[in-house]
Amino acid sequence: MSFVTASCTHHTFLLVLTRRNKFFAQLNDGCVFFKGVTMLYYLGGILKNYWGPARLLQSYAVLIVLALYTGFIIVRKFLPKFYPLLPSDRGREFTLTAEAAKGKPTGSGVVFITMYVILCFLFAPLDLLQVGILLLTWLMMLTGYLDDRSKKGWGEYLKGFLDLVICTGAACLLAYCLAKNSSDGKLAFWLPFVSNTVHVPVWLYIIITVIMLWMSVNTTNCTDGVDGLSSTLVMIALLTMGGIFYFILGHKDISAYLLVPHLHDGASWAVMTFCLAGVLMGYLWHNAFPSEVLMGDAGSRALGFYTGICVMVSGNPFLFLATSSIIFINGGMGLLKVALKRFCHISIFENIRFPLHDHMRKNHGWSPTQVLIKFMIMQILITVAMLGIFFKVR
Repeated sequence: MSFVTASCTHHTFLLVLTRRNKFFAQLNDGCVFFKGVTMLYYLGGILKNYWGPARLLQSYAVLIVLALYTGFIIVRKFLPKFYPLLPSDRGREFTLTAEAAKGKPTGSGVVFITMYVILCFLFAPLDLLQVGILLLTWLMMLTGYLDDRSKKGWGEYLKGFLDLVICTGAACLLAYCLAKNSSDGKLAFWLPFVSNTVHVPVWLYIIITVIMLWMSVNTTNCTDGVDGLSSTLVMIALLTMGGIFYFILGHKDISAYLLVPHLHDGASWAVMTFCLAGVLMGYLWHNAFPSEVLMGDAGSRALGFYTGICVMVSGNPFLFLATSSIIFINGGMGLLKVALKRFCHISIFENIRFPLHDHMRKNHGWSPTQVLIKFMIMQILITVAMLGIFFKVR
């Protein structure tokens, strides 16, 4: 009897050891998928044997539609119920809209970013990299929300340091997983005007990624000064990147035709990106001028972070010109002006107020609606031109 027990125990041990080794081998490849019956993709794989139409839940196109519409409907319906729980806006310093925003519920990013993360686990088949990015996006949101809730606000240097830590963590995660998933184990960029990919050393990739993410976070945050402006420009960026992930990078034949590297999980990134676009639409329903709620740093910092992630995942850091040109000009030039003045005692753009949307309102008399519509038109025109250049002039 003891021999049988010992034999069974030994067999069980070998089985567990084999599965453990297989798991860590997949983890090392960055290809672990977090499966579960709560995820529609895998639920569809189970149910299709009993009900044919359930196979549609394994269609990425269907998942994209479901994620986008579900995100919009849920945020549109339930966001107002959280207004009493949100902090009140203190009024941002040195902005024209400080008095108009003061007292409104802010920090609503804590609501719609949390809903977004939950929906991604429901709709998108996720690998290690994507789960890590979702958690870091939520963490970036949390730092912004805690600042929104504080009575005096966090200092610039503290927020900058936290941004640097999170962006560095994301850069290291991207470098590790993307290198593991590449065919040659190396990191590479595809660039405009060049048909071949350019290999990048890990240290340089991490530096470029940290700069990209940090700039994306802070320029998006600076652009959040007119009702609907920042979120509308980010929505254009998300729809653009979602389309690139699904129709170009995630499609083997189209990516080969356009001479760009194929992104094997591009469809999953598309589901995540369109889901955030839908969530953002639900927020915009309540943030349209005159707004009844603000996203605060909780929303703008997370949105900027994820937009930067999408650009780096695409393999072409210059795609930010297609997704976020107006955001970088509107907020980035102000950051550059302040940095040069503070640290180098160099003055530039002395006659221009930044963020640029304040200059257009004060010096040119634009209304908030005019700022939104005109900035949106300029971004769409730039996006179309840049996409044509990046994907065809190579």
